[in-house]
Amino acid sequence: MGFLAQIYLPLCGGVLLGIVASFLLSLPRRQQGLNRPLQHQVPAYLGQFLFWVGVPGSLIHFLRQADLSGGVWVAPLMAWVTFVIALGLAWLWLQLSAQSRSAPAKGAFLLSAMVGNTGYIGYPVILLLPQLGTTYFGWAVFYDLLGTVFAAYGLGAMIGTYYGASQSAMRSRAPWQQSVIALAKTPTIPAFLFGLALRPVAFPVWLDRGLQGFAWSMVILSLVLMGMQLQQLRSWRQVPPALQATVIRLAIAPALVGVLLTLVGITGAPRLVIVLQAGMPSAFATLVLAETFKLDRDLAVTCVGVSSALLLLTLPLWLWWFPV
Repeated sequence: MGFLAQIYLPLCGGVLLGIVASFLLSLPRRQQGLNRPLQHQVPAYLGQFLFWVGVPGSLIHFLRQADLSGGVWVAPLMAWVTFVIALGLAWLWLQLSAQSRSAPAKGAFLLSAMVGNTGYIGYPVILLLPQLGTTYFGWAVFYDLLGTVFAAYGLGAMIGTYYGASQSAMRSRAPWQQSVIALAKTPTIPAFLFGLALRPVAFPVWLDRGLQGFAWSMVILSLVLMGMQLQQLRSWRQVPPALQATVIRLAIAPALVGVLLTLVGITGAPRLVIVLQAGMPSAFATLVLAETFKLDRDLAVTCVGVSSALLLLTLPLWLWWFPV
């Protein structure tokens, strides 16, 4: 299991670096004359940079190296199977649970169980694993862009509209209009198309190396951002329901997807990529949706924190159960 060190060292190192950086930025002497705490400003700007430049730019580079042959289109199909399984299990748990929950809490629970962080965390995990790496990165991209992105801002917007308490202008629009608006603002989709178009183009060596350095630095920055965001989590009051959503997100749904893939004859690296993406922690996008539709943000925040922490425990399970 020596390869675990190859992924855990950069994964934990990047997250820890973000936690330390956020702590240093929160020191009182750094807040003088600021309207907004520095530990909130920096991750916000870093998140915007990664959203608009970092992730789309690195996506273009890694797509040029990814193998898109074979049954890569199985990835988004299985992504939607995962969403249906996770959403169905979460909805069933809410029906069987004796605990009374508000509508905003139910919406946050469903979203946290359904939508995984397949971009900011899923991409680095796949790229850092030596048995996967850039060769099978295309599977992760197809899962994320044609699965998670559409699920979060499509189906997720509908769930937010149904369970949310927002009276904003966004709520006055039909769910499909909200979905179209959210998807139109996602820069990774045009970057994905641009990356596909550039695959046959031969780049000069200096440009290829420059893009490679940029892309891998964005992978590390994504982990640093995760650490900075985790350091700011203060809402741990709803750990029990967060654990329930996390068990569905990190354990039950990916296990069922892995068994299903095995039964239909999909094994090896493609199966592992899909299982890992299916078992990513709750996405930070759930916080955006919770704020937009006035869902239970405290529960969404706790789900992100709990599932992100427990990811280190579930990763070895999938690597052992679904070997390449």
